[in-house]
Amino acid sequence: MVLPSGDLHPQTIINSQAPIRICDIGGWTDTWFAVHGKVINIAVTPCATVTIASNPQGSGRDPIIINAENFGDRYSFDQYGAWDRHPLIEATISHIGIPDNLSVEITISCAAPAGSATGTSAAVTVALIGALTRLNNRQVTPAQAAQIAHKVETELLGQQSGIQDQICAAHGGINFIEMTEYPQAKTSQLEISPEILFELEQRLVLIYLGSAHQSSQVHQIVIDSLEGHGSEFGLLNDLRNLAQNAYAALLKGDLIAFGMVMKQNNEAQRSLHPALISTAADQVIEIASDYGALGWKVNGAGGEGGSITILCDGTTGAKQKMIAGIEKENSNFKHIPTQVCSAGLDVRVS
Repeated sequence: MVLPSGDLHPQTIINSQAPIRICDIGGWTDTWFAVHGKVINIAVTPCATVTIASNPQGSGRDPIIINAENFGDRYSFDQYGAWDRHPLIEATISHIGIPDNLSVEITISCAAPAGSATGTSAAVTVALIGALTRLNNRQVTPAQAAQIAHKVETELLGQQSGIQDQICAAHGGINFIEMTEYPQAKTSQLEISPEILFELEQRLVLIYLGSAHQSSQVHQIVIDSLEGHGSEFGLLNDLRNLAQNAYAALLKGDLIAFGMVMKQNNEAQRSLHPALISTAADQVIEIASDYGALGWKVNGAGGEGGSITILCDGTTGAKQKMIAGIEKENSNFKHIPTQVCSAGLDVRVS
């Protein structure tokens, strides 16, 4: 899974980053129970960042220090021990490994809140994989980083996960993902004109709904239902078709059509289970509609908490007025500034 690279000096700093994901059209079809699927998603900043500072063993430091900044948690970790504090981080470290001749401090952070349903966990894992493999004098391709990150989450930790978040974090840009048979997929990055990309970036708004996304009992109910219907269930086909429609709209530069697809996808999620579109999300949607937004889409699988992406209509001043109106409606609603991130996993050594 890894490619050989040049040697690293044992005293070094490795910086790695990977973007988060918004506006996933066709989500739920990138899962094991869907078997095959199509998804469009958009990589954006803020990125998850990982810094590894390494020193030779015998420097008086603990062999591994994890500094999980978003949780205010700094502690020693045994890569051969239990994964019981931050399992995703710890499992990734144990899977890739730390050279025995080094002591390291690993600092991990992301400006997007944990549980914002924007693929933050996948971005952290991809960035960590990139940094750790470089620490081991190796490097990974984007496809390999995505595959390893998905393996950590599903096989090592036994969690439910589609494949789109890891792919977006590793590749960056606007991705059209065609999953031929879970978890194998072909990923194409959309080539759209700089003018349309600028317009898209200026119009996209990410709103955090004030609490961490919960992979609740509702999601298990949906999974059980979809599994029972089989991979060709009508709603899954609707979601696949919406991803194809989003792809066509973006290639044409038709943001009105793209906004319509966002709304259609949002309602398709609601059809899977009403609780996938929360009351908080509907409050934001109502305000966005009042300000003439072209589209909106609850990010990720939906449910309580998380975030929503809005596509504004481009009217001068409307975007800022809409954001102000949303944040006034509920003090927990927060605008997270974003930019489309054309780069995926980026690892640098200093």
